Amino acid sequence: MEVDATRWSGEGTFTQLLLDSLRGLSGLEAIRVEDAPATRSEASYNFISNEIFVRFLVRRRREVSRRFGFLPVTRSVADTTMTLANLGAALGEFPEIGPADYSDAGMLQYLRSEHIVAPYQTRGYKLVELVRIYEADAVPG
Repeated sequence: MEVDATRWSGEGTFTQLLLDSLRGLSGLEAIRVEDAPATRSEASYNFISNEIFVRFLVRRRREVSRRFGFLPVTRSVADTTMTLANLGAALGEFPEIGPADYSDAGMLQYLRSEHIVAPYQTRGYKLVELVRIYEADAVPG
């Protein structure tokens, strides 16, 4: 499996947890992770936004049909081995990840937050991490 993290700063423990879980799943051909432009940092909170793009394995098969009712025609058909809905279900089985907070036909979204107080400090900050998973490129029919 090909993993491209060149456009990711490495911030986000939940993003790293998702990447480690995705590497263990079958049915994926490539993963690309990027920092999203919505990332912000202020005195009282940090907002980290990352995007993960996955490309599913494709199986090609030959299908024979008839054209004009009598001419045999063979064409190549591409079937993906997984969908985003199946990926969401597979990730939901990991207890440290759980089901997506939001999902639709084109995206899975996870939102995690935690309060962090550094040693020897009285005030901490809130860390909010948003991770969206998209299908990188759909297979043409």
